[in-house]
Amino acid sequence: MTDRRTFLKALSATPLLLAAGCATRESTTPPGVLNVGQISDSVAFLPLFIAEKQGYFTQEGVTLGERPRLGTGAKVAAALKSGSIDLGAGVITDAFNLAKIDNGTRITTSLVTEYYVDIVVPPSFPEPESLEQKVTALLGRNIGITGPGSGTEALVDYLFTSIGRNAATDATLVNLGSATTSAIGALKTKRVDALAFFQPIAQQAAAAGVGRTFISPARGDVPSLRGALHGVVFSTQKLLNRKKNELAGFQRAIARALADIHGDQAKVRSLLGQYLKGTDGKALDALIPILRQEVPASPDVQRAAYDTARSFHLTSGLVKKAPEYQGVLYGQTAT
Repeated sequence: MTDRRTFLKALSATPLLLAAGCATRESTTPPGVLNVGQISDSVAFLPLFIAEKQGYFTQEGVTLGERPRLGTGAKVAAALKSGSIDLGAGVITDAFNLAKIDNGTRITTSLVTEYYVDIVVPPSFPEPESLEQKVTALLGRNIGITGPGSGTEALVDYLFTSIGRNAATDATLVNLGSATTSAIGALKTKRVDALAFFQPIAQQAAAAGVGRTFISPARGDVPSLRGALHGVVFSTQKLLNRKKNELAGFQRAIARALADIHGDQAKVRSLLGQYLKGTDGKALDALIPILRQEVPASPDVQRAAYDTARSFHLTSGLVKKAPEYQGVLYGQTAT
């Protein structure tokens, strides 16, 4: 009960925490326990589900405490700052934003090494050939995103900037939250003209006959984003100082989950179906080869993937400063 009260208090104080950059607290969880918060149930966090479902965390000596879905990277950062969670699963943009107010920010785990946000449009939407023409077709449109400061907004900003336009004035960004049903419903009812959303929204929309993939960095549509570290687990040095052994066990468990994704196809298909309950079988089948391409074989943060992501964020103006690889990396402990 104490952990839950602390966690709820962190959520209510999100704007204040991030604006003031208050000092990071030490972990509020007992030894051996990790509270792990994540943005949503997007495919980037499938390894966490597999490790939990298969009992890998327990086998590696880690007890999971709170497992909140927080909705935005800002709320993940606030929960880390308060110490109510020990690890946050989000996108690297969230880690960079936290690093602006806490130079003790550390990225511990690589989950996805492709930018796994897609632009999804209705089947009737025009299909230009070039990337520039596709972005131009989005001008003046209502585009659904998960929320401000998210990786979904970041992609729209970047694409508009690439043709010399500003998404804030040349389109209407509609905040839909992270729920799959809300996003697909907004597209189906024409509340939005397009979605910028995490996988598997594109595959689910296609299976339902209400949308198709328009722009996908993961399939190579945006060359500057190929191989970019995107889905990550991050924390702060103060929190990790008390959780070194737990983090080592966490990394080992995630390594086993990644191996499952790259292993037996029937097994990963079954686990993916359990994770994305209610998802059409066609969408699950479409996701399997995509997952094997974008999920790394190891949770270790590779320099090339990190540097690609860092360069993208700096050149696009998404962040003004981003730590060098050695400055943000936490010890590689997986075997």
